[in-house]
Amino acid sequence: MKNLIFVILTAAITNNYVLVKFLGICPFLGVSKKLDQAVGMSLAVIFVEVLATAVTWPIYHLLLAGRIDFTYMETIVFILVIAALVQLVEIVLKKYVPSLHKSLGVYLPLITTNCGVLGVTMNNIADGFNYADSLLTAVGCGLGFFLAMVLFSGVRSLVEESEPPKSFEGLPITLISAAIVSLAFYGFAGIITKLFG
Repeated sequence: MKNLIFVILTAAITNNYVLVKFLGICPFLGVSKKLDQAVGMSLAVIFVEVLATAVTWPIYHLLLAGRIDFTYMETIVFILVIAALVQLVEIVLKKYVPSLHKSLGVYLPLITTNCGVLGVTMNNIADGFNYADSLLTAVGCGLGFFLAMVLFSGVRSLVEESEPPKSFEGLPITLISAAIVSLAFYGFAGIITKLFG
């Protein structure tokens, strides 16, 4: 149980793919303006990350790293799997939650090119995780994306109410705010290490 919590907390906070590893920045900056969009995008990313990990891990170990070495095709195969899963999510959202599908707009297909999703699947393989740890890491990374999106949507709403200098309006103040939020996540690394050894 302790290991389970440690893996999820490490993936979500100290190794946060958005704020620490800077992967998945495009949807992070694009969809974090409104809380409902941030939550919807985060839930879609969690679903795609976990499902992509559940599918790509066996594909890699059973097919690509099989008797004949096809591991050089890892990136292409993983992108195709992620693209198919994103299409599945888009079809489901369009049918059952059309308001969320409309509000996410162009950012939903961007999950396909979200390097955070691809990074999770590839890093699980590169780090030598077993299937269970890979799934836990994917859940933790998805929760970390959720946490970053929700926190940053709150920060952005406060920033939009303020009046920054003219040269900082728009994207510059957004990037500065993201940098400050990411610095806060670095502070948790020592706490988690102390708690779980």
